[in-house]
Amino acid sequence: MVDINLIRDITNAFGPSGFEDDVVKIIMEYSKDFHVENDCMNNVFSRLKTNTGKKPIIMLDAHSDEVGFMIQHINSKGLLSILNLGGWVGSNIPAHTVKIKNIKGEIITGITVSKPPHFMTDEEKAKDRIAMDSVLIDVGATSREEVTELFGIHVGDPVMPDVTFQYNEKNGTLLGKAFDNRLGCVCIIETMKKLLGENLAVDVVGGFASQEEVGMRGAQVTSQVVKPDLAIVFEGSPADDIYFDEFEAQCAMKKGTQIRHMDQSYVSSPEFIKYAKSLADKNNIKYQSAVRRRGSTNAGKIHISHKAVPVLVLGIPSRFVHTHYNFCALEDVNSTVDLAAEVIKNFNENNLNKIFKR
Repeated sequence: MVDINLIRDITNAFGPSGFEDDVVKIIMEYSKDFHVENDCMNNVFSRLKTNTGKKPIIMLDAHSDEVGFMIQHINSKGLLSILNLGGWVGSNIPAHTVKIKNIKGEIITGITVSKPPHFMTDEEKAKDRIAMDSVLIDVGATSREEVTELFGIHVGDPVMPDVTFQYNEKNGTLLGKAFDNRLGCVCIIETMKKLLGENLAVDVVGGFASQEEVGMRGAQVTSQVVKPDLAIVFEGSPADDIYFDEFEAQCAMKKGTQIRHMDQSYVSSPEFIKYAKSLADKNNIKYQSAVRRRGSTNAGKIHISHKAVPVLVLGIPSRFVHTHYNFCALEDVNSTVDLAAEVIKNFNENNLNKIFKR
């Protein structure tokens, strides 16, 4: 069973793209059984202490950042203009509380606002979408000086959604923010814990990559450093079960881990998927297959790094990603970890050669 406390702590952590420092601390705290180091970009590398340096390397990847915002300017009324860090839809942003971190590390609560309907023209009310540059943050100040001098907020400060994790034991669901992709970070840690004491045919390295939401930048670095021979990418994948019927949906809550065959960033390794599905069937691990028209993961960078890397993408179905609030099912997180662990435990020369096409 995955550690609920880990999910709570890592999803509550402050960590928009480029500002993952607090997430790094949580990863370090829960990774004391491994050799762990981080770099100046907030990438974290976690290695099993039993790694030999002589076996093929499998990298377990997940990105540690979340979608958020950055303060662009502060007007004379004390309202803060923002730019998005990662993909947002403008209409999802207003009327929520957010947390701003100033340079001292202090957290200030604000409200995302746009013009109230009382002051809108009929043309403005008829618009379907809200432009990003019309959304402001109000921290309850009445002047620019109050914002900068009293609250210590300045241009360039990061902003995240203000959401606190909850676990509903009645139906095993989780509510929180940043499930894309702190759930993937949880999967790295929990998978590596399941491998402790095992005699493995591979060396295992966890790569917690920063800045995925702004262009998969961290994964470009982690793949250069680790130089993996193969990889498993964990992702908090957008659940589609509330939009499509049961035969169209490919990322449904409580139907297991999502095995992704392709998206805009990569085409999967057929042999790797065949191997993973055979183990899932053998061990009664629930999974669902997905072919995505859009979207991307760090697999896009990893599979073309080094000398070409076979990648298996495992997704945890998560509702409403890239908004403030997410839902997922604990059983899907467990299925993802269970399958990843079985994949690694059962590697041998024969099935590795098939995946490597040797």
